[in-house]
Amino acid sequence: MTAILRIVRPLVTVLRLAGAAAIVAAIVGQLVHSIDGTVAAGGDVGHLLVNFFSFFTIESNVLAVISLLIGALVIATGRRETPGLTVFRLLAVTYMTVTFIVYNLLLRGIPLPQGQTVPWSNEILHVVGPLLVVADWLLAPGRNRLEWKRVWAVVIFPIVWAAYTLIRGPIVGWYPYPFLNPENSDNGYLSVAFYVILIAAVMVGVGAAAIWVTRRRDRWPLPARAAVK
Repeated sequence: MTAILRIVRPLVTVLRLAGAAAIVAAIVGQLVHSIDGTVAAGGDVGHLLVNFFSFFTIESNVLAVISLLIGALVIATGRRETPGLTVFRLLAVTYMTVTFIVYNLLLRGIPLPQGQTVPWSNEILHVVGPLLVVADWLLAPGRNRLEWKRVWAVVIFPIVWAAYTLIRGPIVGWYPYPFLNPENSDNGYLSVAFYVILIAAVMVGVGAAAIWVTRRRDRWPLPARAAVK
């Protein structure tokens, strides 16, 4: 195990840092592109910034960057991953997985105004980033065994985000995703409620699956640094 960890430590560190860098580049690339387009159209950049960081995709990816950077520091320095960090990583992997699922099932085929998105950034934020975070959760050593009750931690932020989105939407006349706009369906808020409940159920299911991974008997813990010569 010690010999394997000598190889795995730097590998996981590099992959986490590279993943965080790629996601940051994607966020910044899309943000700069959006600001340029808004300025060219004479729009309100402040309003754009609020809208930009109101996307669940962006917030999930920011969370993923933080978890990858902290995780890289922990494993590079040979420290044990704290239970708090494992829960934080649980949130990141759950939200990124849901981002991947929702985008590829509900949003990928929706046409957008030409030039609104940066294609490579879009793929990193919705596909590459989520797959990297999932792989890190499944394969990287060090995560702690989580209790089943931790699954409820994953729904706190999405509930707050959904409430914020549905309250702000009618006020500013903008929703981050079309299925959250009641005007896009003849069923109005009934349709919105259906999607919110469906996504919440998927989120709980993904969170539970991630917790199950930590409880498997074949998981491999990361020894304390003193044990790794």
